[in-house]
This record gives sequence, C-alpha cells and structure tokens, in this order.
Amino acid sequence: MKNLFFVALSIMLFTACNQEKRYTQQSTEIESYKKVIKNYVAQDWKSFATHYADTTIIFNNATKDKGQTLSEAIASNKAGAELFNSWSFIEDEGDYEMVITDDNEIWVNFWGLWKGNLKANNKAYEIPCHMTARFVDGKIVRENGYWNTSEILLDMQEMERIATTKIDSLTSE
Repeated sequence: MKNLFFVALSIMLFTACNQEKRYTQQSTEIESYKKVIKNYVAQDWKSFATHYADTTIIFNNATKDKGQTLSEAIASNKAGAELFNSWSFIEDEGDYEMVITDDNEIWVNFWGLWKGNLKANNKAYEIPCHMTARFVDGKIVRENGYWNTSEILLDMQEMERIATTKIDSLTSE
C-alpha cells in the first residue's frame, strides 16, 4: 500500500511538472511585439510590416466587419502621424504578456500609455491603450487595439469650429 501511494504521488508530481506553460512574460513573440511598438514609435513602417503575416487583419477600435489589412493600417498610422509633432509610449508604463488559449492560440497582450503632441494646438495627450496580437509561426495574423481618442477628437472639433467661426466673421464683413 505504501509503494502504491508513492507511485501515485510520483505520477501526480511528474504530471504537474510537465504541464504546458500557458502564461509568460518572456517569449520570442513578446520580443517581436516589442519591436512592433518600437517601429510604430519610430514610424519605420517597412520594419513594422515584417512582423505581420500577409493575411493579417487589424482591428484598431473596430468591430469584426471593419478590420483593416496591414497596408490600410499602415496608411492610417501614417495619416495619424501627420497630425502630431511626436508620439511615443511612456517606457515605465507598459507591460507585456503572452498567453496560450485553450485552443492553443498564441496571443501577446500589451498595455501601455501612449503620449502624443498634437500639431494643431501643441497640446500633449496621454492615452492608455491595450493591444493584443495573435501569432502563428512567429507572425502576427490578427491584432486588436483599444484606446479612447475622444479628448483629441473633441479638441480638433473645437479648433475647427473656432476656425470656421473666424472665417464666417471675415466673409460677412
């Protein structure tokens, strides 16, 4: 009976030690995603694109039916960059993790604090964001991004309203 107990205990320990690691903060996929963030900040779109599969769909603040191809996302990022003097992620405010789902999908999550200085009003904005990217064979095949740009949009609308009011007052004289 004593031997049976030790055999059962050994099997349980062996099984527990051999379980697949499903969560980590250190992986090649995380290192790849850190490069994605670095390339985004540097606006190095050529290097940025190397981390994505050709068939990638990107959902930045978008529902399933409004995803973008990699080319469309890069074009959108370029257009956004034109509005800012600078942008970055605050270094000590970010965190990465990798998880393996029950379906064996590999996802890297990033939480960060984005900072940008809008050209139109020279105002600095800080926006918390979350991005999650699914990796297959070392490439991103899907990316979801979530952040709130309403403060920037409201400020831009107000600047547009003021500019329109000034133009209207000049043309009515």
